[in-house]
Amino acid sequence: MNAKNPKQIFEQQIKVPLQSKQLSKSFVAFPWQQLQLLNESLKMFWAALQEQHTAIQELRSSNEALIATCKYLEEERHRYQELFDFAPDGYLVTDIKGTISQANHAAAKLLNIDQKYLIGKKLISFIPEADRQAFRVMLTQLYGMKRLQEWEVRLCKRENTLIDAAMTIVTVYDANHKAIALRWQLREITARKQAEEQLRELQMQNLQLVEADRLKSQFLSIMSHELRTPLNAILGFSHVLLRRFRPNVEQQPFSMVENIYSNSKHLLSLVEDILDYTKLKAKCLELQLETFDLGELVKATAEEMRSLADHKNLDLQVYLAQPSISVVNDPSRMHQIIANLLDNAIKYTESGSVVIEVTELPEDKLAIAVVDTGIGIGEKDLKFIFQEFRQANQTLARCQGGTGLGLAITDALVQLMQGTIYVESSLGQGSTFRVELPRTLSAK
Repeated sequence: MNAKNPKQIFEQQIKVPLQSKQLSKSFVAFPWQQLQLLNESLKMFWAALQEQHTAIQELRSSNEALIATCKYLEEERHRYQELFDFAPDGYLVTDIKGTISQANHAAAKLLNIDQKYLIGKKLISFIPEADRQAFRVMLTQLYGMKRLQEWEVRLCKRENTLIDAAMTIVTVYDANHKAIALRWQLREITARKQAEEQLRELQMQNLQLVEADRLKSQFLSIMSHELRTPLNAILGFSHVLLRRFRPNVEQQPFSMVENIYSNSKHLLSLVEDILDYTKLKAKCLELQLETFDLGELVKATAEEMRSLADHKNLDLQVYLAQPSISVVNDPSRMHQIIANLLDNAIKYTESGSVVIEVTELPEDKLAIAVVDTGIGIGEKDLKFIFQEFRQANQTLARCQGGTGLGLAITDALVQLMQGTIYVESSLGQGSTFRVELPRTLSAK
């Protein structure tokens, strides 16, 4: 056993546990126990070294875990910073008084100022003067709010350009639940606000148009009633005068009264059209249903129109699927539909023929078709043919007269009768108007 110098003995005594020092005191007193005590001291010293080694290994593992955690946190911080900097919306971080401490690229672009110059500025400096008082009031209320969603404000960019923005603000709290910061999301909504304003203007214009249409319909209805009363009186008195004159002897006054009568009758038909149109537009026209013979009604209506067809040397023909066709409908309105279609066909046919045909369809339906050899309708005008105050040939319409309501009224009446109306035509090839109706209408 090599002798140790005092320094080595001192270092050894420092490293070993306290129990080893106590054992070494008895080592001098009992020489025969030296080997036994030395062996025990070495065992205790070795155990202490093992514990120290285990502690070092644990410390090394903990250190490696700490390094990995720090690396992960750094990567997450870097990723968050990239998400913050390059987010499509503007993001700001301020203290509770609104002083900016962080700003991303989108916020800088939104406010038209370099990112570095935003730091330290008051957010209120980007609010127009007229809105700052309201902004201050809201800023003082944000402390108690966890989140404020889509607060719409006006922002003043550099060079005094105003924009509309929507702000979402989240309050940041410390461990003691004290508000320490505010996170702001900024999104420009100028285009949306402009679109909303345009939509409001369009809605207002639409309301004005609806009101104007209502007033127009009301005016037409009132005027139609007011005009019809004196016209009926004129028709009545002129008819009485016609019966008193002798055509062969008093030709001039007879012709004058006849002219008054025919023109008054025409004017009354125009007034009736306007009145019917206003009722249909207001959806207040009701059908008076009854059972009648459609075949007889078609033949009677055709005879009424025959003089107009003869005047233009047109061949007016009637074809019926059955001699007697019983239906449940409004005979007066059905007569109006047939008369309108025949009048329209005769008006726009200069030569040839006008044919009205009634056929039976499956599912207890009927079809009424009016076919002419007239001027026809261009393809571009077909989709407008049933619009009110619209006539395909405006020049000819001025010569022929009329309100332009005949087909519009016919279309509305057919719809009221739960039917459909179709038109087939081409320029110079004539036209076919086809109405399909239920044989029996039920009261609603």
